[in-house]
Amino acid sequence: MVRLIGEDSTEQKPIDDIATHGWHWIHILAEGAHVGYAFTVGLFQSYGHPELIVFGLPREVAVEMLAICAHAALSGSPIDLTHPTDALLESGSCEFAEVPASAYRQYVGYALWYYEKQPFPLYQIAWPSRDGLFPWQPDAAASFRQTQPVIGVPPKS
Repeated sequence: MVRLIGEDSTEQKPIDDIATHGWHWIHILAEGAHVGYAFTVGLFQSYGHPELIVFGLPREVAVEMLAICAHAALSGSPIDLTHPTDALLESGSCEFAEVPASAYRQYVGYALWYYEKQPFPLYQIAWPSRDGLFPWQPDAAASFRQTQPVIGVPPKS
């Protein structure tokens, strides 16, 4: 069972967006040493598609990436999260890393609130550096790794 009624307009907005559009996005601003990120709520409820999270990108870029994935799920042709995809960026392929439930509370509390006790999958969208490296690769620069923390299990290369 998912949450159907919010206690105020802030809580009701995501519920209404999910009911109307099938999903809602949330953007968390960077603060101190913590990078900004965006994530979805409702994809799993509406389309059986894992929720998604992406770190370290400007809000507009992150939300556009999430929207591309949501629209693919809505169309019945979801992006295959087990393979790299060129569908999200003009300048390279993105990969997906499954996030363990132990990380949910720290990053996607609103999704936990919405789903109440219902389990849901979550995948991290990882984008490449200018050198074409992902943050879990040993040659990736430390500054790039800080921009995009890896909370998911990297795909096997």
